[in-house]
Amino acid sequence: MLAMSPDVADLQFGPLELARLRRLATPGDPLVAHDFSAPAVRRRLASVEVLITSWGCPPIDADVLEAAPRLRAALHAAGSVRSHVGDAVFDRDVLVTTAAHVNAEPVAQYTVAAILWAFKKVPFLAADARRFREDWGYRDRRGELSGLGRTIVLVGFSRVGRRVVELLRRLQAGRLLVVDPVVDPALVRAAGAEVVTLAEALPQADVLSLHAPELPETRHLIGAAELAALPEHATLLNTARGSLVDTAALEEACVHGRLHAVLDVTDPEPLPAWSRLYDLPNVVITPHVAGSLGSETRLMAAAALDELERYAAGQPPLEPVTRHGLTVQA
Repeated sequence: MLAMSPDVADLQFGPLELARLRRLATPGDPLVAHDFSAPAVRRRLASVEVLITSWGCPPIDADVLEAAPRLRAALHAAGSVRSHVGDAVFDRDVLVTTAAHVNAEPVAQYTVAAILWAFKKVPFLAADARRFREDWGYRDRRGELSGLGRTIVLVGFSRVGRRVVELLRRLQAGRLLVVDPVVDPALVRAAGAEVVTLAEALPQADVLSLHAPELPETRHLIGAAELAALPEHATLLNTARGSLVDTAALEEACVHGRLHAVLDVTDPEPLPAWSRLYDLPNVVITPHVAGSLGSETRLMAAAALDELERYAAGQPPLEPVTRHGLTVQA
């Protein structure tokens, strides 16, 4: 059964995906469930062995598990499973997988593009052009406009963080520093980056890119003190979670023109209409578009079907999610 919103099911499972699903398993009726309490869904749960989940999946709690005694796997066709998987699922030894590695690719591409543009302050100068027009004197007001010898700090060596490092290394885009207290430093060094603490990294950052999960420990990881430690004209890039940044502190830093920001996620999301960040030429806000959208989401459906094929063949999963892993992952 597909456990997700109907519109998500239509988006991710077209004719090709549905044909492959039917080759691998026996879909029942209803095929799509977004309310586990609905009578027809409740009856189906009694025989369901595998759920393919995605955005809009309700929590798979103890009540749902009791109604689904044959459930053995929840294969996620999206990124984070936090909203629907908890201890009850792991207590039952239900296999959980994720397609977060697939979703990481467009986020990493967005990030790399934003970093390269940030070197020359492209989006901010584009905003200035609307104001100053034929007077190009504004070009020199946003710090050095160079991609040579710059320092990029990545907070979080996540799937996205690792891919960003890989892409930037190929481009020889600058010095790469990684802040991640739980990752093996050898993995970071093998990828071509240096391991540093946040305090060490901030004063060196031409670009500070956030890739950490949303955890109690990471809330407002970047606050007033951290923003003050960044060099003047540095760019903060957030494609992870809005709560990693203290929005009020960021507003203050950007209003005074010290910093630049590219925000694909915010806290709250979206920002209220009165937020000062909307009106600042040194701030770019995009409506959470870095991750998989449109046809890109079919690749995550394909990844979930890959996991289903391996499950049916008795093979180990490619991207399992464990109880412990969920404590340090998005």
